[in-house]
Amino acid sequence: MKKDIPIKKVTNVAIAVVPNDEDPSFWDVYLINLKPNLIRTVLIVSRGYGEKEGEKVETNKLRYFYEAIGTDMAVKVELIDSKLFDLSHEYWLSFVEDNFMYDRKYVFVRGSFIEENMTDIPIVNKRGIWIK
Repeated sequence: MKKDIPIKKVTNVAIAVVPNDEDPSFWDVYLINLKPNLIRTVLIVSRGYGEKEGEKVETNKLRYFYEAIGTDMAVKVELIDSKLFDLSHEYWLSFVEDNFMYDRKYVFVRGSFIEENMTDIPIVNKRGIWIK
């Protein structure tokens, strides 16, 4: 039964989006493990969606796999072209920690990528936007 399935909340794992150092028209997406434990079998599915000029638009789904991500570690997942900032960006994360599978959806809604939302991102040591 559904009530018999344990559900644990994802904590201390973040998705951060920061301006690219080499090309300001692109931003880097990072997965940051702030947990005191290693996370394993990490799968991230990303996509963009929304409306442009009155028509529904959806980007391709991209999938990324990492065998393990250590504690206090960040991995660069992908680049986002700033031309796509008028779309929402979704990152569906699944991983295993202590033999339990976790998952969480992180959504950067349309209009998220503005200076007012930027903050200092730990581990990456850059200013950007993050969902923790």
